[in-house]
Amino acid sequence: MHPDTPVALFSTCPAFDGAPEGGYLRRVIDVARWSDEAGCTGILVYTDNSQLDAWLVAQLIIQQTKALSPLVAVQPVYMHPYTVAKMVTSLAQLHGRRLYLNMVAGGFKNDLVALHDTTPHDERYARLVEYTAIIAQLLRGDPVSSAGTYYHVDKLKLTPSVPSELFPGIFVSGSSEGGLTAARALGATAVKYPKPADEEAVPPLGIPFGIRVGIIARDTDDDAWGVAHARFPEDRRGQLTRQLATKISDSVWHKQISEMAAQTHGSPYWLVPFENYKTMCPYLVGSHDRVAREIGRYMGLGYRTFILDIPTQREDLDHIRRVFERATVTLASA
Repeated sequence: MHPDTPVALFSTCPAFDGAPEGGYLRRVIDVARWSDEAGCTGILVYTDNSQLDAWLVAQLIIQQTKALSPLVAVQPVYMHPYTVAKMVTSLAQLHGRRLYLNMVAGGFKNDLVALHDTTPHDERYARLVEYTAIIAQLLRGDPVSSAGTYYHVDKLKLTPSVPSELFPGIFVSGSSEGGLTAARALGATAVKYPKPADEEAVPPLGIPFGIRVGIIARDTDDDAWGVAHARFPEDRRGQLTRQLATKISDSVWHKQISEMAAQTHGSPYWLVPFENYKTMCPYLVGSHDRVAREIGRYMGLGYRTFILDIPTQREDLDHIRRVFERATVTLASA
């Protein structure tokens, strides 16, 4: 990948936490506005059986920001592909805003069992390809006739279609062979949870790749680690919850990251927030320069999309912006 290929930064919308009436609404608006002001391309919106409807949250985000694009998690078991396409074109026509779609093949086993989705792991990716292909055809305005393994439609047409400049970006998990196969078939960005940069391999050619990672950066390493330990203290209950979550999830990435050993002293790569069930991704912690070097290594391997963890405060995104500015300058001069 060429060094001048632009970097796309996505933040993450807070997960629903049962806050009193209005509390979660206020938190979503705050994080969306911070992300918009910081120049993020978009913001990931989760979906699972415990979350609010991702499309309603996405519309709220659009209404409260100037340019931020929701990256909406889409699980085929929740809705027909026509409904997804209709939601995308409706939001595009109403607000003139581009969306991104995070196509989700799996989830927590208990959620899928409750919905009577017994499709095996690899087969779910085959279904996801068929599902997403129908959505893409509909959004282009083409009549769709398909007698596939999972979906049958006959001369189905979406009206209105989506303007070409607002056609959604497509993301798929890239942590398993099934996910990589789906990404190739769909021309999608494959997103993974990274290992430390010096353990990562160059991603396969022909697929745009991204990573999901949290960042805590400050002027010095000591300042950054002070924030990190205060924000994510050790939590025995959280550790037990993580162990349970690993057992009931069939996601390849979940097992991969759970099995990673503790990293060497001095590394910015930190798994304590994940191990204590406070977040779903690894973190990079350190001074702006130290974290920028690590980000620069990922960029040097070819990663250009970064999905950040949920910011706790506006200041987090200011520090992250400084990290990426330094990483980009370093990469350009290499």
